[in-house]
Amino acid sequence: MAATPQAETVAPETKAIGSDDYALSRVPRDKRFGFWSMLLQWLAQSGSISQFTLGATIGVGMTFGDAFLAFTLGAVILEIVIFAIGLAGMREGLATPMLTRWVGFGRNGSALVSFVIAVSLVGWFGVQNTIFGNSVSALVGGPSWMWCVLAGIAITALVIFGFKYMAVFAKIVTPLFFAMVAWSIVSTLKDHSLSELIHSPPPGQTIPLAVAATAIAGGYMTGAIVSPEMTRYNRKGSHVFLQSASSMILSEYIVGLTGVLLGHLVKSNEVSHIVLSTSGAFGVIVVLMSTAKINDWNLYGSSLGVVNFFQVVFGKRIHRGAVTIVLGIAGTVLSAVGIMTHFTEFLSILGVAIPPIGGIIVAEYWVVKKMRKPLDETRESETLPRTSPTWVPMSIAIWIAAFCVGKFYDGGIPALNSLATAFILYSVLGLLGWVKPYGTSTLDDEDDTAAPAAPATTPVGAA
Repeated sequence: MAATPQAETVAPETKAIGSDDYALSRVPRDKRFGFWSMLLQWLAQSGSISQFTLGATIGVGMTFGDAFLAFTLGAVILEIVIFAIGLAGMREGLATPMLTRWVGFGRNGSALVSFVIAVSLVGWFGVQNTIFGNSVSALVGGPSWMWCVLAGIAITALVIFGFKYMAVFAKIVTPLFFAMVAWSIVSTLKDHSLSELIHSPPPGQTIPLAVAATAIAGGYMTGAIVSPEMTRYNRKGSHVFLQSASSMILSEYIVGLTGVLLGHLVKSNEVSHIVLSTSGAFGVIVVLMSTAKINDWNLYGSSLGVVNFFQVVFGKRIHRGAVTIVLGIAGTVLSAVGIMTHFTEFLSILGVAIPPIGGIIVAEYWVVKKMRKPLDETRESETLPRTSPTWVPMSIAIWIAAFCVGKFYDGGIPALNSLATAFILYSVLGLLGWVKPYGTSTLDDEDDTAAPAAPATTPVGAA
């Protein structure tokens, strides 16, 4: 009976635009999605012309065998990171910003994590929207700013209504994209010897293995760190592994290596026209839809980070749908006026700052296991712990040190260097007892402790 007044306190939230998508609570088990719905969400992240371009770029500077090795290295690195972090998100039903309250950073530290993630993701949303607008303008005409605005509005409208509708969109776009791409690639390669393309020398300047692996693994590392945003809707750990591994196989081996062959064929990384020229207007539409399907996750992850940031810093719970509108408008306007392209260097720096967050999460959750105990105690009840550590200064110091290694050390893969440094430092110092939380914070927002009432008041669909 105690849940009734809590439900009444959160009832007005149902009048807000869109879905809050359990931004500050666990995703209940009965609201999680089935295997095939989640698989299509994962595969949708592989459906991008940019991955063909990446493969072609690597193919111009590497033999097919060396490219295969580079993609293997990148895929293995990404899969390990995604599974280690994504499994934690699935077990707890929490997105990365909320997870870090009890896994490594504490309440105030999670606000800092949320801010970095939110800025990075909304920034990349704007950058991708700019690329989207410029590409459409070049293909069909019209000013690029107009296409930026139209794309931004469409993606924002989709993300407002949350994971359920993003999953529906994936079910439509993913099969269309790969069917169209398969037709285009087969039509292009059928008149050429596959064996000759595989054994042909790279047509351009040689690319070192480390550089290629950096492009492959580093380019998606931020997405790997925020994988709990998706995996919190999974029902089983085996699903997380199978779906993420399927995405890696499709993205790296099928899409990426096909791009390598196309690069050897045309002796250039300009291969997007192959897909577009053989599939007509329908192909252009599908490609644009698939690009939007990838960019919606940038906006979605950013909205979750902002919600947690405001709750911690200002003590206010703001609806995720409302946050999405504000972020979507900001990213769309900045992309339309052409400002976002000037921030790519800054966003690249954040790309080195985010991997250490993943290293700390993995080290605390799977190795040290001291701060996560309150999550273990409340997991079955699907509630959140009533208290969390306030600060974990050593985690911030480890974060800074790992960032410096990733940024200033020239060898290896920067994103992986920073992640590995954070994991090793936190594991060693944590097991030695040097990573200590300071202060205790109470969940002072009623909505946080009313997680069991959320399914009755927040219309998020199951599979």
